Amino acid sequence: IATLLAAAAPPAGLSRVAVTVSGPAGSQHFTFRREDGPFQEEEVYRGIHPMVALRLELWRLRNFRLDRLLTPEEVYLFHGVARENPRDERLFAVAEVRDFTPVRDESGRLVQLPQLEHMLVEALTGMRRFQSRRATSERLAWNRVLLNVWPPVDLPPEEIDLLVRRLAPLAEGVGLEKVAVRCRIPDRETGELRDLVMEISSFEEAGAVLRFRKPSEAPLKPLREYAQKVVDLRRRGLPYPYEVIKRLTAGTTAGAGDFVEHDLDAAGALVPVERPYGRNTANVVVGVVRNSTARYPEGMTRVILLGDPSRDLGALAEPECRRILAALDLASAMGAPVEWFALSGGARIALDSGTESMDWIARVLRRLVELTQEGTEINLVVAGINAGAQPYWNAEATMLMHSHGILIMTPEGAMVLTGKRVLDATGGVSAEDNFGIGGYERIMGPNGEAQYLARDLAEACSLLLRHYEFTYTAPGERFPRPALTRDPRDRDVRDAPHGGAFRTVGEVFSDATNPRRKKPFEIRRVLAAVADRDLPTLERWYGMRDAEIAVVLDAHLGGHPVCLLGFESQPLPRLGWAPVHGPDQWTGGTLFPLAAKKVARAINAASGNRPLVVLANLSGFDGSPESMRLWQLEYGAELGRAVVNFRGPIVFCVISRYHGGAFVVFSRTLHDNMEVAALEGAHASVIGGAPAAAVAFGREVDERVGRDPRIVELEAAIADPEQPDKARLRAELEEARESVRAETLNAVAAEFDGVHTVQRALAVGSIHRIVAPGELRAYLIEAVERGMAREARQPSSS
Repeated sequence: IATLLAAAAPPAGLSRVAVTVSGPAGSQHFTFRREDGPFQEEEVYRGIHPMVALRLELWRLRNFRLDRLLTPEEVYLFHGVARENPRDERLFAVAEVRDFTPVRDESGRLVQLPQLEHMLVEALTGMRRFQSRRATSERLAWNRVLLNVWPPVDLPPEEIDLLVRRLAPLAEGVGLEKVAVRCRIPDRETGELRDLVMEISSFEEAGAVLRFRKPSEAPLKPLREYAQKVVDLRRRGLPYPYEVIKRLTAGTTAGAGDFVEHDLDAAGALVPVERPYGRNTANVVVGVVRNSTARYPEGMTRVILLGDPSRDLGALAEPECRRILAALDLASAMGAPVEWFALSGGARIALDSGTESMDWIARVLRRLVELTQEGTEINLVVAGINAGAQPYWNAEATMLMHSHGILIMTPEGAMVLTGKRVLDATGGVSAEDNFGIGGYERIMGPNGEAQYLARDLAEACSLLLRHYEFTYTAPGERFPRPALTRDPRDRDVRDAPHGGAFRTVGEVFSDATNPRRKKPFEIRRVLAAVADRDLPTLERWYGMRDAEIAVVLDAHLGGHPVCLLGFESQPLPRLGWAPVHGPDQWTGGTLFPLAAKKVARAINAASGNRPLVVLANLSGFDGSPESMRLWQLEYGAELGRAVVNFRGPIVFCVISRYHGGAFVVFSRTLHDNMEVAALEGAHASVIGGAPAAAVAFGREVDERVGRDPRIVELEAAIADPEQPDKARLRAELEEARESVRAETLNAVAAEFDGVHTVQRALAVGSIHRIVAPGELRAYLIEAVERGMAREARQPSSS
């Protein structure tokens, strides 16, 4: 064809020729373009009719060198490399949707858009096939699907949103930047068709984002420096700090917000700066971020720190430490929390710097210790590799007994003191990768050093903002502001479902279905029944191994944010290997060492911020050799200290049985603003009836067994010298002793429990009141409000 065109000598002004060749197998299309020499084929258009190319706006890709890839018919996939920026490498999938007929079910609900979904799936399949042939680190991360819909798109917004959320998971792992759907949408008021582009983005994060814009009439531009950094980091599974800021302030996970970047001036002071995103001169970005919500219309203000892995993997030296120190001082002066998106390869390693960097890192460490001991809240998000100094900082900010902050990790996050490559090079004990050394799943989640796991960075941002719903306190205010709730204060918790052995929560508290409160129940069901139903809860340390007996929730009671503690009453299986000198399962209602540590950390984290509410079902601390070896006494003491030092009101309610050392560490005498109650039918004493009968009243039990007529009769028969079958009588006596002893133990235990009731505890002043189960929720809300009122009258009391 090119030879024929050259021989035809077309006019000089003719620059483009489209040729269609027809034959028995069908038609094939070719496009030729002439610039300075003879006509040359534009291979990218081979097989595409010129009008189709026009409708698909392939001209918008002219800033890229395109290679056509194999795809099904009517889907066109290109591998593009920007002419001006060879690092800008992407995939473009283009297709037409000629049928937009929806499929609905019997109720009229949208089920499917067959052709649109077919074209999208074919496009994504082609992209996925191309990506599978590349190494993970070389896969493209800024790809686009461009669809042109012929018929009008006459769907209500809620159906479009439902369609987007249903199709978004199909794009997982493709490296998709966006899907752009050019379509005509009727105006809701005039019915006039408007030409719009529906853009769907953020596929690699939690929840796609849907936007509408006018069609662009300009060619697609190559990536600029900023976008190129975003793409390069995304290929490595790392976030760019300014993209995190965009997500926090976009209003998709909370109220819309704003960010003011800060940097050091000539005098070394931290001041606001106005400059384009990406122009930071250090490996850390500092600023003040604010989100406005219905509860805080003036905005929740925080100081934010973000490691920049695009610069030396976020290495730390004097420039970074100076900014971090200034940010911590700013947060202290403002009385605001710090949120830190930590990404760092550790201290800077270079020929021109050495131990001076370590001194700067130590300065930051000292300031973190000082501020966290003063009560400053520092929240960490680990969405990448943290090495060396950064994990130590993370620990000082969030892992110690006095710290208030939370630590959120994603599957891409890891905290390592020494990275795998260095460990391998020096002969140290390593793992298969850095995640095996310090990732959430195997290390930081089970050991409790990380408090939350998020699927990705977007969910981590959402978790962080949800955390502030329970903890954020405006300057000058003592407690977090209450949320609006429509859940009745006097709602009867007994109607809440339970499941399993009990149909409702009320059956847990009933003597008919749970005599002497001995049967196991699920504490999370009880906590859910008590908390405000229309407001979400957050559970901390859900993955902490060997601490499963204790349950820590952030919840609302009557709209008031509280820390809500409960204890499982059912035995839980141990995960992994169990030593012979320890229990083979976690006994319900028993505080094992790590459970005690978890509770102590929870109490300290809520101190000075929000009320503490405890629903108790505790038989005491475990005293096995394993528990004693694993710091049972130390963690029990930490729990007692946490209650004594707690700044704020405590509401403690016995809902089942409550005995032993656990009674001591939650005694009302430890705290002046503590209200203690018990449900009707609950039991509270120094020790449970059964162990009391077996140990404390062992002599009494022996005497009662000896006086039992059945035992006396058998002993007399054996003593009779004329009794011929004494061997049989001795065997009967042994059986009788076992039977009578079991009956006597039960009787003494019941007698002990009958004396040591919650009524007796009330009479001697150990508790303040006894509450009917149907009034539990109303009582807890009123007790929280009474405690907050006392705190307001005596702000220095603890």
